[in-house]
Amino acid sequence: MKAQDVARRDTVRFALAAIHNEAVAKRAELDDAAIEVVLRKQTKMRHESIDAFTKGDRPELAAKETKELEILESYLPKQLDEATVRAAAQRAIAETGATGPKEQGKVMQKLMPELKGQADGGMVSRVVSELLRPKA
Repeated sequence: MKAQDVARRDTVRFALAAIHNEAVAKRAELDDAAIEVVLRKQTKMRHESIDAFTKGDRPELAAKETKELEILESYLPKQLDEATVRAAAQRAIAETGATGPKEQGKVMQKLMPELKGQADGGMVSRVVSELLRPKA
């Protein structure tokens, strides 16, 4: 607030309101894991808004959402990069013995608990499907 960073102030206030609303809905104090879930939902909402504003030819609103996304992500643990996710996926594929795209669910079931909160589920799914896709 002292720095007069309006975007950060507003984004943090909005995130705190979302955390408060979740606590009221659950009628209990939220632990760190639950707060992280709320913040991840907020980042997902920002990603969806950025996509919508970009498709709607509203670059100024997309830029605002991008700034808010960066602020929210600064409060979350760093996400794993694609190379790390790919290595974990290859290990899970080897452990489950999956051989094709039909067994993606089995691999995801093994992999997601291991990567929960560390990697985006969409990216994990994409990497697993690429690895299970038959080589032509």
